[in-house]
Amino acid sequence: MNFSIITASFPIDSETYKEIKALCDDACKIDQYNYSVLLNLPISQNTNVRGFFVLAYDDDKDELVGVSSAVDQMGLNTYEWSILVAPMYREIGIDEALLKVLGDGLHQRGAEGELSLVIQNDKYRRKFVEKYGYTYSFSEATFEAKPQIFDENDRIYIRPYFEATDKERLIEIYGEAFGDLMEESLELISYNTTTEGRILWIALLDDKIAGTVTSVKEGDVQWITALAVHPDFQGQGVATALLNWVKDFALRNGENLIMLEVEIENERALAVYERAGFIKSMQVDYFVYNG
Repeated sequence: MNFSIITASFPIDSETYKEIKALCDDACKIDQYNYSVLLNLPISQNTNVRGFFVLAYDDDKDELVGVSSAVDQMGLNTYEWSILVAPMYREIGIDEALLKVLGDGLHQRGAEGELSLVIQNDKYRRKFVEKYGYTYSFSEATFEAKPQIFDENDRIYIRPYFEATDKERLIEIYGEAFGDLMEESLELISYNTTTEGRILWIALLDDKIAGTVTSVKEGDVQWITALAVHPDFQGQGVATALLNWVKDFALRNGENLIMLEVEIENERALAVYERAGFIKSMQVDYFVYNG
């Protein structure tokens, strides 16, 4: 067999997208994992996302047989990466070749940190990343829900973020919910209000700013991120209203699915999402490099 490996930076062209999607779909039939999400394929054609793919081809068949992706999700020069090899080509060294070129790409981009993503129960991939100096750090579960009409709450009103009136209160909410410093909160607000496809929403309970969420459009999916409710207003349906609002927003915008990720240790958040009709679809384990 003859193989070639190339690198493709974001945004990728439509032909490359289709090749990776086909590889993900074929592997999913056997492994039952949503590799498109793991590889961040839905955002790979966005011009405002930093990332790249490493692609391995079987030259004899002119077929894509392996891919790795690396994405700087938050623009902090810390990359999340993962690897997928076609089932019939596993354990012949393609993983190692992809990882080497991936490492070179991270070095060229001056990456300050990296996390390896492994799907829960994928014992082969876990063993692979541990072999190369990565240790388990934390896990996140992906939850999904279908779009639906939002039944309005007379006490809760949801609207887009207004900097002039909302900034100070939102900094307080982020600090209470995430433990962020003021500078970190300002950075998050800036990212969520200036990045294409993101909308920062504010929830008012009885005319008082009580919570927030950010919706992120990726293809035909609306992602939910940065959901937070001030401690003074928890337990009054604010989080549920925000989640339902995004469901309604997705329906009005023609998206097919709402997705979110949450650390599995966050039992309170897990309970909120489940009550709001979200169903766990996948769990990803994160490994940090210690080399």
